[in-house]
Amino acid sequence: MSYPISIYKVILVTTLIFLIMVTKENAIHRSKLLNVLWDIQRKRRFISRDDMKKISKEFNISMIELEGVISFYHFFHLSNAGKYTIYLNCSTISQHKDYQAVKKTFQDELGILIGNVTKDNLFGFFKTSCIGLSDQETSALINGHPFTNLTPEKVQTIISKLRNGHSVESLSNDPKNNIQYTPKDEAKTIFFKTYSKGKGLSKLATLTPDEVIQLITKSKLSGRGGAFFPTGMKWEMCRNNKSDQKYIICNADEGEPGTFKDRVLMNKYPGLLIEGMAIAGYAVGAHEGIIYLRAEYLYLKESIEKTIKEFEESGLLGKNILGINNFDFTVHIQMGAGAYICGEETALIASMEGKRGEPSTKEYFPVEKGFLGKPTVVNNVETLCAVPRILEMGLDNYLSIGTKETPGTKLLSVSGDCKKLGVYEIEWGMKLRDFLSLIEAEDPYMVLFNGFSGECLSKVDFDREISGENLLAEHIQFNFKDPIEYSRKMSGVGLRSGGSIMVFNKSRNLIGILKNITKFFVAESCGICVPCRTGNFLLNKKINKIIFGHADIKDLEQIKEWSTIIKQSSRCGLGKTSTNCLLTALLKFPEEFKKYLTAESNFNHSFNIENAVENYNTIIQEIESTYE
Repeated sequence: MSYPISIYKVILVTTLIFLIMVTKENAIHRSKLLNVLWDIQRKRRFISRDDMKKISKEFNISMIELEGVISFYHFFHLSNAGKYTIYLNCSTISQHKDYQAVKKTFQDELGILIGNVTKDNLFGFFKTSCIGLSDQETSALINGHPFTNLTPEKVQTIISKLRNGHSVESLSNDPKNNIQYTPKDEAKTIFFKTYSKGKGLSKLATLTPDEVIQLITKSKLSGRGGAFFPTGMKWEMCRNNKSDQKYIICNADEGEPGTFKDRVLMNKYPGLLIEGMAIAGYAVGAHEGIIYLRAEYLYLKESIEKTIKEFEESGLLGKNILGINNFDFTVHIQMGAGAYICGEETALIASMEGKRGEPSTKEYFPVEKGFLGKPTVVNNVETLCAVPRILEMGLDNYLSIGTKETPGTKLLSVSGDCKKLGVYEIEWGMKLRDFLSLIEAEDPYMVLFNGFSGECLSKVDFDREISGENLLAEHIQFNFKDPIEYSRKMSGVGLRSGGSIMVFNKSRNLIGILKNITKFFVAESCGICVPCRTGNFLLNKKINKIIFGHADIKDLEQIKEWSTIIKQSSRCGLGKTSTNCLLTALLKFPEEFKKYLTAESNFNHSFNIENAVENYNTIIQEIESTYE
């Protein structure tokens, strides 16, 4: 029996509608996956196979896919991580403080090496990369609680008290804000001046959404996480995409090593962030805001949620905010689980949807199809905190601060070899030399500007200004033949930073610092594209070869060649910026590399006398014990 074609069409359309509905419901449900995994990890201290079977069934995903998600994130464990899970920061700044002594004391007190769990499952001891406390090293997290300025003596006390039943909360210490500087003219301070709840938000009573976007566009505010994409343009694109639901996401996954200014902002003025998100929601027509908070900042969650509740009780969040019809906006927090790549906006969105935090191809931008397939604005903490201040102080006053291309002020996180560690709010346009004097840098030799994905600066850069003026295409600087030519051409070119400045004097081992950086990118690459996954692994091996004294000039040329390939062909910003430090170090510090080359030295750095005689000692001991 045959049916009319129209019936088949009806069946096909009905089936498609059903599949779309099922997919949508599953997507919304799956967005709760990270929270479920966190609940189990905290209660059981690991996620067991039985837990995985239940989760797999509940979320309708395969065991293989689920294990792929769990294993992707640093803070999820498939075996017991200990009642007290200790993560010691092993990043460069920590290693230049008391890292080795602190690590040894932890190992001695616990009776295990780092990366292991005690036999009674009481303690787990692991290393982790920068946890946003570079101004208070050596630092660690125990069950999410911060411990700063650690010494061997402090470690002994902490372990002893935990064994005697003291709570982690009672032993941990709240990190200091360490706000070291704001502009001398108080009228030029934007972020760290006195805050009054709702003052910026209240300006919406006289502004339409389009007027807000125009105001932000004219302010030239751009992404302060490091990408510097124009904020007004992003908001306008999102507003122009019609949808029944839109989202505002605050990227609080401050994972760039050496950066901690967002931590300080959220700790000091969480209300400023919430206002910025609500204003963004009003401008683009979004009704829901989500703060994606990095796992390392779990200790900030309670105070932010308390502020959200205060805003709700004050009528500054919820329905018809400020009496404006249909201005409905809510905010909640989504915890990350430890993945540097989730600072990239599409990887962050994938993580929020309960997936591996892998960046997507840019077929659609998040403002078109973002979280759950809906138009989404993703902005950095500092960017969103600037918004209510601009409304509060007025456009003209804001534009009178800073430079023409980069108005306003910039927050910088300072660590390393200087006397005044902490956060600085500076007016755009300050010379780097003046900034180094301000922080009381101690004989600065190399400045790591903008974190591990930034660039190495030497004395030839010190007369450049921190701004977005006269920027050049990134690849141009790598074509200079020598540092003198570089200095002459680049002196008038501005420096833009996402927020990290690490200072190193000449006593530091530059190649050792680069080794730490390449190891970081090997660990943090999501692995989805070959250039980043394999390229950074091979570069790390090349650095090892240099350190061991086995490299020659051809190896340096290969490092340059491979680094360029990785920059040009990687899928996302992580890979494209992962070799910046290596390339700029080769350009500006060639002598640091040459002294390790085989042609320059007869010393074999890879030779270790203890390893060489280890078997000999064992044999001698066995012979002696036999004769005894």
